[in-house]
Amino acid sequence: MESKRQAKIARLIQKELSEIFRKQTSALGGVIVSVSQVRITPDLSIAKAYLSIFPPEKSAEILENIKNQAKTVRYELAQNVKEVLRKCPELQFYLDDSLDYIENINRLLGPHKKGSEEEKEEA
Repeated sequence: MESKRQAKIARLIQKELSEIFRKQTSALGGVIVSVSQVRITPDLSIAKAYLSIFPPEKSAEILENIKNQAKTVRYELAQNVKEVLRKCPELQFYLDDSLDYIENINRLLGPHKKGSEEEKEEA
């Protein structure tokens, strides 16, 4: 279970990473990188950031670029949180595909939903 301290630090890191990616992607145009979730280890040494990337066609390429620039991102994050954290955690980036997963479930359930809605209308 996540402690209060872990949750606070995860929210702080999520907010700061979102801002960093917003600034970096504004120059690219048409690319949106959002930090959907951050999980931090109990010893606060590793932060796993889950990213949603739009457009999805470029997500693998953009994620690989972010992973290559992880040290630069960590340095920038450390500069932003140096008043709060003594040591900035190591960053690991993962693609958050939960929206694609939900979309796939909705697509699979689509015919069943229509059938149940028609039954409700008839009753």
